[in-house]
Amino acid sequence: MLLRQSPDIRPSEITPQSDYLNRRQILAGMASALLAAGLPAEAALAGPLAVARSSQLAGDEKPTSLKDITHYNNFYEYGLDKDQPAQSAPGLLKLRPWTVKVSGECARPGIIDIDELIKASALEERVCRHRCVEAWSMVIPWLGVPLAQVLARFEPSSKAKFVAFETLLDPRQMPEQRSSLIYPWPYSEGLRIDEAMHPLAFLALGLYGEPLPAQNGAPIRLVVPWKYGFKGIKSIVGIRFVEKQPPTLWNALAPNEYGFYSNVNPTVDHPRWSQAKERRIGEFLRRPTLMFNGYGDQVAGLYSGMDLARDF
Repeated sequence: MLLRQSPDIRPSEITPQSDYLNRRQILAGMASALLAAGLPAEAALAGPLAVARSSQLAGDEKPTSLKDITHYNNFYEYGLDKDQPAQSAPGLLKLRPWTVKVSGECARPGIIDIDELIKASALEERVCRHRCVEAWSMVIPWLGVPLAQVLARFEPSSKAKFVAFETLLDPRQMPEQRSSLIYPWPYSEGLRIDEAMHPLAFLALGLYGEPLPAQNGAPIRLVVPWKYGFKGIKSIVGIRFVEKQPPTLWNALAPNEYGFYSNVNPTVDHPRWSQAKERRIGEFLRRPTLMFNGYGDQVAGLYSGMDLARDF
């Protein structure tokens, strides 16, 4: 499986120039918000992260601006509007200390400490397409580690058919969790084990060469670029290897609208809108949506023999 790696790509080369020059000012503003809330800025923004290698996985498509990536977000724990996460998450979400508990069908259950993961890993930069189920899209330069590389450390057993993920549950830090009338918090997601071990599946720890902002799912989130964006669970605190397909938040709420797999598929419309085209943030005209978000040559084999209209 080819990741089209380009080891010589640097963050400055893939970033729109104005955003690259201004990114530290923007991130400094986030740090100020954390300080005003009484939280240590260094816990969230430890400065640039070292990049071991870069992969351009979105062809020659221009990355979305840092401002749009960090100010146009779905993070319902902080509100339903796209601008609410950037307004409230940096001042509420405490990013250190942060650990992820790994359990279930594995030989070596344990804990992932985020700082230790960053220190011990050769961080990769991956410029990927991001397609939201709401029919908008971005191109994002993530920074992190392959999911398979992390999962392998815990030696999943033959019973591990799926991997379940869980977001932090803390209404003090995530105010929308105070109401359980609509959403079955905490946010949960899942992948089949072969999807989770695929080389394209990724744990993001940063973007644009910097630590991940709170509103983008800090300090660690899932990136599965051939699936709709809601599969990319944010602020992960739990990973479990399980034998049966795990429940996931959106699939539990509306299974006729949000399938467990949720692969990007322009031929299968959402019940309330077409998926044939998408609005790239920063562009005026809509563009055709690509099957598997353009990664079909690498992931289509995972679904051989499946009816992608039924097993959506």
